[in-house]
Amino acid sequence: MTDELELGHLAPDFTLTDATGVERSLSDYRGRKVIVYFYPAAFTPGCTTEACDFRDNLGSLEGAGYTVLGISPDSVARLAEWADAEQLPFTLLSDEGAEVAKTWGAWGQKTVGDRTFDGLIRSTMVVDEDGRLQSIEYNVDPNGHVGRLREALAA
Repeated sequence: MTDELELGHLAPDFTLTDATGVERSLSDYRGRKVIVYFYPAAFTPGCTTEACDFRDNLGSLEGAGYTVLGISPDSVARLAEWADAEQLPFTLLSDEGAEVAKTWGAWGQKTVGDRTFDGLIRSTMVVDEDGRLQSIEYNVDPNGHVGRLREALAA
């Protein structure tokens, strides 16, 4: 696994392309609270459950001042298809080489069934208005995750 991030530290900046083809940087959101969540792949059951949960709770998260950014190794085209299919109204970012996932500690060895391999580790981080890590969670269970996150953030 890559090195995990530490609470209170500055979140590593990144620039990635979103599902509409626009480049977005974390620094673009300075002054706002941001939920950055990493997920393995669009159109998979766990990732769809989590994304739809963010979609369904987006109003309360935004009402509490949070912006949601989803990051995966999927291509921009695949993200656009998924956003359209699931009506996902928040920003999805393509990290095809997984460089941002590695920098954020969201890449490492994982086991699915009887296979062990290196891959994206479902993770969620909250960045405060000053760009510091307010919350870090690795190995997230997608079921009920957003509800637990809302409770922790009082959103």
